[in-house]
Amino acid sequence: MFIFSAMRAIFLQGIRSGLAFLILLSGGCSGEKPGLHPPNILIILADDMGYSDLGCFGAEVIRTPNLDRLAGEGLMLTHFYNAARCCPSRASLLTGLYPHQAGMGSMADQEITLDAYAGHLSAHAVTIADALKQSGYDTYTSGKWHVGDEREHWPLKKGFDHCFSFIQGASSYFSNHPYRNSEWPWSDGTLQTIDDETIFKYPTDTLIYATDLYTDHAIRFANMSRSSGNPFFIYLAYTAPHWPLHALPGDIEKYSGSFDQGWDRLRDQRFENQKELGIMEDDWRLSERDPAVPAWDSLSSDRRIYYSRLMEVYAAMIDRMDQNIGRLIRHLESNGQLENTVIFFMSDNGGCRAESIPYLHDYFSRESPPGSPRSFTAYGEGWANASNTPFRLFKATVHEGGIASPFIAWNPSLIAPGIVDHTPAHIIDLMPTCLSLAGGEYPDTHDGEWIHPMEGIDLSPLFSHQEIYRPEPLFFEHHGNEAVLDHGYKLVRRADHPWELYRMDTDRTETNDLIPVAGEQLIADLLSAYRGWESRVGVFPTDMVRKRTIVP
Repeated sequence: MFIFSAMRAIFLQGIRSGLAFLILLSGGCSGEKPGLHPPNILIILADDMGYSDLGCFGAEVIRTPNLDRLAGEGLMLTHFYNAARCCPSRASLLTGLYPHQAGMGSMADQEITLDAYAGHLSAHAVTIADALKQSGYDTYTSGKWHVGDEREHWPLKKGFDHCFSFIQGASSYFSNHPYRNSEWPWSDGTLQTIDDETIFKYPTDTLIYATDLYTDHAIRFANMSRSSGNPFFIYLAYTAPHWPLHALPGDIEKYSGSFDQGWDRLRDQRFENQKELGIMEDDWRLSERDPAVPAWDSLSSDRRIYYSRLMEVYAAMIDRMDQNIGRLIRHLESNGQLENTVIFFMSDNGGCRAESIPYLHDYFSRESPPGSPRSFTAYGEGWANASNTPFRLFKATVHEGGIASPFIAWNPSLIAPGIVDHTPAHIIDLMPTCLSLAGGEYPDTHDGEWIHPMEGIDLSPLFSHQEIYRPEPLFFEHHGNEAVLDHGYKLVRRADHPWELYRMDTDRTETNDLIPVAGEQLIADLLSAYRGWESRVGVFPTDMVRKRTIVP
């Protein structure tokens, strides 16, 4: 608890420092807004990181001072939602549409002839990069793409001027070791252009860590934009902390013994931290440990040692990501670009329960120590349950454990410091917010194709304590997991399970199902709204999608 108290003191000091910095730059947020010309926009996306894995969202020992600083000097949204899984969330972030409208109702490897499940971004969707280019932005992406494997769906075909992208979903973090690394867009150590794609390769005897590498290229892109004189849009999509669990030895060593108390005590501690930080209400209940997760104290000594090591590596991956975010921030500051940069941070889904990973290349060994280049592990459902504290369930579900994301927005001239806001928001809101910041317009057509209207809303009024109005409920669907969120009520179910109903203002941890006592009209209205959305965006029954039997 001492560590958390010290972290909280640093966090609160960050709020005070942010206020002083804001006053120095702009005289406060009241009155006329300072004239940013227009701002650079940096979106940072973590991969498979749970709701409570940052210090500012309740983590007890994971060191995230740079993100905590951004949170203390900016805006935290406690009710921010993603689209439950890697591909759908990335599609929604990039397009401002629900995943099915963007062509990503399922994963990127689907081979279906229906547009909602095409496995790549739809021709009827436009990306933030496409839209911002019309406002004079230089557009760049570094990191995980995962919204179209074929070359015609790669970033340079989707509005980005330059990219350094891992096209698929997960790979070794060490560049000179196999597992999908042949699919990184690399060549021979220098910049080259092949078929209009800028690609890279590093010598095979050089140990490159992916999180560092993605940041290297984000820095390079910032330098390119500084030379051009145009504002930049950088989409920095880390693979951390997605499996396989790979981390650098020095980072792992920091966390030796830090998780020996196990996931049960960790969940209790994080929930108390969240209440102290004002993220959770004092009278809310912590959800029960997931039924599939054994009590920590029931494990053998050997299993506790092994599982503790897994969480140490996972923490080291988040730590390294935060270090790199700090490195990028310092570079932007030294370049004179930081003051005019709006930074957004979020995760693509909740913690992933996977422990047994289906694919193992011959190079990898289950006997290798977790975190080492030859290891190939995930941290399992016990730690994922803790990552998602205080919520139920995991990645790919649409209960809170699958779709709740930490969200941070930062800019000292536009965003008042120390805001902790409980307004529901969604990853579809990034497109309209970016366009509002840039003074840009959303197109009606693109490349001769009609474009779906944006589904999200502009979040920028929240930057100065104003309210936002959302005319429609928020909707979620992934592989038969379904939900609708409207006026504080959430109707939700897992695939092939009955519907459940919760009051989000009094029971966001989804512990008291109101279906037995709720009025029939309330349930009927929520279900009617969901069915109307389902039909509008092209949701199809899960068994049809999985069997790939859909016809046009």
